[in-house]
Amino acid sequence: MRRHAIRCIAALAIALPLPAFADQPLWEAGIGVGALRMPHYRGSAESNSWLLPVPYVIYRGSILRADRDGARAMLLAGERVDFDLSLSASPPTKSRDDSARQGMPDLAPSFEIGPKLNAKLGRGDGWKLDLRVPLRAVVTLESRPRTIGWSLAPVINLDIDTQGWNVGLQAGPLWGDRRLHGYYYDVASAYATAVRPAYSAPAGYAGWQATAGVSRRFGRAWFGAFVRADSVAGAAFEPSPLVTSRQQLAVGVAMSWVFAVSDERVADDR
Repeated sequence: MRRHAIRCIAALAIALPLPAFADQPLWEAGIGVGALRMPHYRGSAESNSWLLPVPYVIYRGSILRADRDGARAMLLAGERVDFDLSLSASPPTKSRDDSARQGMPDLAPSFEIGPKLNAKLGRGDGWKLDLRVPLRAVVTLESRPRTIGWSLAPVINLDIDTQGWNVGLQAGPLWGDRRLHGYYYDVASAYATAVRPAYSAPAGYAGWQATAGVSRRFGRAWFGAFVRADSVAGAAFEPSPLVTSRQQLAVGVAMSWVFAVSDERVADDR
């Protein structure tokens, strides 16, 4: 269980917002601890909690970046539109820990990677509004990784800097292909029971997510927290017997100490 919990560090680190400053070091490194509570999977009525070490890594290069917008590689930058290579991650689920999945194969932790379109919708003093459209391949993190499908998750994202606090708000719908939905929501005939009939999940709409996060630097100390509302109401796979809740919440909080900072400085929105 501890080995699987460590794999959730990426999910926590990606969800938490990072600070923005007008004049910033090229890179920063730190380490801390975080608490994370998330549903076993989207549509599950049950959740897991973890206490995890959390790396604090920021790199503000012209191509590779890891900052408040996540870890990514810039592919094409324009005045109002750019493309980057974005990343995401999801924690594992032991089927023995979820009543709806008893006797079924475990869900491996997953890693998502793919291109993301970013369109600047508005800018002001201390705020910016963007449209972000990531299309990602989903790959399991296990001894023999395998691609389990594709996801599309466009969001409207609002970033606000106020009185030293960085606030991030984003929301949008999700879509997935047949393989991705099947991995989480299929019930093969071999695992069907009287209360869990066989089911094959189709591709299509996958519900919506809305996330709010805050962060702040206090000298070398950094604090961040987030809450995410998740709904699978109306999703293509909603009839699956593995969907036991149509709305879920995920929450996380972390604190880190920044122990190393680059001497080289870069401008904001480089």
